[in-house]
Amino acid sequence: MANKRLGKGLRALIPDIPAEETEERISSIHEIEVSRIRPNPFQPRENFDEKALEDLKNSIAEKGIIQPVTVRKVDDGYELIAGERRLRAITALDFEKVPAYVFEVSSDEEMLELSLIENIQREDLNPIDIAKGYNKLLTDCNLTQDQVSKRVGKERSTVANFLRLLKLPEHIQESMRRGDLNMGHGRALITIEDKELQNKIWKKIVKDKISVRDVERLAKKGSSKKEKPGKIEDKPYYIVEAEEKMRMFLGTQVRVKAGKKGGTIEIEYYSDSDLERLLEFLQ
Repeated sequence: MANKRLGKGLRALIPDIPAEETEERISSIHEIEVSRIRPNPFQPRENFDEKALEDLKNSIAEKGIIQPVTVRKVDDGYELIAGERRLRAITALDFEKVPAYVFEVSSDEEMLELSLIENIQREDLNPIDIAKGYNKLLTDCNLTQDQVSKRVGKERSTVANFLRLLKLPEHIQESMRRGDLNMGHGRALITIEDKELQNKIWKKIVKDKISVRDVERLAKKGSSKKEKPGKIEDKPYYIVEAEEKMRMFLGTQVRVKAGKKGGTIEIEYYSDSDLERLLEFLQ
């Protein structure tokens, strides 16, 4: 008999599948030879914590495998959908077999979607891996930001904010993977146009563990120093302050140009999906 609890979870990943069909597509638990299971080719996690993996291995060695892995049948074996950390730990322990649910997956596209969403919904993924997972759902699964937000159960603005982290330089993204800075730090760094200043503040975050508020303050202070002589006089303080507030709120570069009887506001966007995100905010 199919595991109804698992079926409910998989329906959450692919809502279009009716309940009865989901249960039909999930087999009962099988004991599968570890050697017949291939790694998941769509695994969004790029780094695995060695300490956490060692802890999991010790736990399995002592108590056994509590939660089965999930696989799909392929040609002469199986392909992993969910449970790579468990499979790695089991392999290291030289287990010959592992309990597994066998789920029928109709295409590589569905496999990709299942794998990404299952991993994204885990709480231990770092912000960059989550962002890359969202991006793969957009590009490889041809989903819109709205569809992605519904699939993963997050607000669309949350998805958009994660995606914007991918605009950070690679070394800062890698630093975020390691846990040197958090989501708030990343969002604040994105708004800094000057790359030299951005890198300088990033180094200070890593070295001194400064807060997000401190990052915002340093960014504002650094930007003021970069202004050309006479620039500040041409742009009243209240306009500079308005620009800063809008940058932080919208998460992108904003420029206010004052005229004699009003002015203009320029808001930058970096892709069609980023434009959609901004329209949602403005609406």
